Amino acid sequence: MSVVEAEVRRAMPEDRSPMFRMLELYQHDLSDIWDQDLDLHGEYGYSLDRYWSHGQCYPFVATVKGKYAGLALVDTAVKVGRAGHWMDQFFVLKKYRRSGVGRTLARAAFEALPGSWEVGQMLLNQPAQRFWRAVIGEFTAGDFVEHKLQGGSWEGVVQCFCSTSGR
Repeated sequence: MSVVEAEVRRAMPEDRSPMFRMLELYQHDLSDIWDQDLDLHGEYGYSLDRYWSHGQCYPFVATVKGKYAGLALVDTAVKVGRAGHWMDQFFVLKKYRRSGVGRTLARAAFEALPGSWEVGQMLLNQPAQRFWRAVIGEFTAGDFVEHKLQGGSWEGVVQCFCSTSGR
């Protein structure tokens, strides 16, 4: 796919409904490796409330020509370190995958929130692991550490690195 120009911005309250819909697609995409069921309304029902009520949560949206293309949800619930930013959820619509939208979205989040970062993927999500190793490797010029977490409250692969503003 050819590279497309994406715009990334902090999400606003009016973005909640489209973000909820994108998260439903995201959870469906992962339904073969993420053990979740639909609720009584036929939804996975990811709650976005904390992204507008908690000062340590940061929602971002990506658009292409004014149309929603993806989202990034960042909080501070790090898994390896003591403090920092955690990429809680990250999703790009299939139409825009392999077009640069994901890289642009990730980079914008990293640049908007300087400091320590952790980005994790489920053990079975090999495509996500390849994507994040490439994106973080490019962003940090290879200066990141990867951990494999098992047996705790969260299991998966986590890349840890530092983002400085103006990178």
